[in-house]
Amino acid sequence: MSKELKVLELFAGVGGFRVGFEASHPEFYKTKWANQFEPGKKAQDAFEVYDYHFSDSENINKSIAEITDKEFKKMDADLIVGGFPCQDYSVARSLTNETGITGKKGVLFWEITRAVSNIKPKYLVLENVDRLLKSPSTQRGRDFAIMLSEFNKLNYSVEWRVINAADYGCAQRRRRVFIFVYRNDTEFAKKINKQFNDTAKSKKAFQADKYDEYIFKEGLFASQFPVKETAVKNRHAAYELDDDMVEISDNFSGKVWNSGVMRFGKYYTIDTEPVGDESPIPLAEIIQSKEEIDEKYYISDKEKIEKFQYLRAAKKIPKVTKEGHEWIYAEGGMSPVDELHLPGRTMLTSEGSINRSTHFLKTDGRYRILTPIEAEQLQSFPKDWTKVKKTRDGKEVEVSDRMRMFFMGNALVTQIVKRIGDELYSIENG
Repeated sequence: MSKELKVLELFAGVGGFRVGFEASHPEFYKTKWANQFEPGKKAQDAFEVYDYHFSDSENINKSIAEITDKEFKKMDADLIVGGFPCQDYSVARSLTNETGITGKKGVLFWEITRAVSNIKPKYLVLENVDRLLKSPSTQRGRDFAIMLSEFNKLNYSVEWRVINAADYGCAQRRRRVFIFVYRNDTEFAKKINKQFNDTAKSKKAFQADKYDEYIFKEGLFASQFPVKETAVKNRHAAYELDDDMVEISDNFSGKVWNSGVMRFGKYYTIDTEPVGDESPIPLAEIIQSKEEIDEKYYISDKEKIEKFQYLRAAKKIPKVTKEGHEWIYAEGGMSPVDELHLPGRTMLTSEGSINRSTHFLKTDGRYRILTPIEAEQLQSFPKDWTKVKKTRDGKEVEVSDRMRMFFMGNALVTQIVKRIGDELYSIENG
């Protein structure tokens, strides 16, 4: 039984993982370190909001690449969490046959594994857009297979699940892949080894029928995010990963479905669908009353209203390429305004601006956009979480609406993290 798990939060944003885990068991999850840095920007608003709420941890505002191995080694974290950016993770061999990474931003995942190799935490919980499992479009699944291979080399197992928050009682239709990584000498790993007679030395073929049981009943996601116990359209497959990441990068041709598990270099993946017995929270339950809404969120300008209506309507637009090829850009129609009896759509960083993805409401007979508090509620953050930040000189100042919307477009649904925290607590404490 663990008294607490010491946590390192990477790519921390405004603290979504910490909010979620502390909503689960605040006495158990103790975030000691956090790293948040927005490259190319003088203003570090997200960090300053995080630092305003969580001044009790060591909050690091510099590029993760600038955190030295020595600094990481001093962090005796049991758990690393983070919503890392999704990039291209192709690899290439250098003249000395070492493995390198192509693309300037592709190093971010390797910064996570650098932290892991120095800290050796028991667990990681990571989050990303669900397209990660199908990236890149020219070789679907390759990037994720490279990640699985890297964790295998570091002596970790991996479980993943694409979770739509609205399927599990939340207020937003937001699909994200959550990735649970655990070291192979943990008690949880030993339990799985024994249950499935599975070890690194095993030469057995991957026992798909047993790993159905893992995904449906035994894994971290099984009880908190139940799925129907059958594959969608019989989509399931097992693969053995090559030890050479360059070989994976060049030649991977496997499948990666929305659920799966990797142990000892073999992975099993299955296309699952939620049980569907939890009702989402409709927009009507999170929107503020007219007495609470500032006039600035209402839209009275006829041209702006017509622009929203045009953007949300179906359209077919003739286009011509530079080479003179004619083609039709087609876009399906949306409802004229967002339906209040449904959960919100996926919120993007552009929320609040005049574009197709922005929530466009009609309440009390008037058109309007979401307020920052409503955006926070869509991500299950406390109200006004992003209202105030603490600047480098210690001043507390209010954050602009534009930045508050940007934060929430980048954030995760903290209620999903809470449920992951509930299950990890059970794993650790029986």
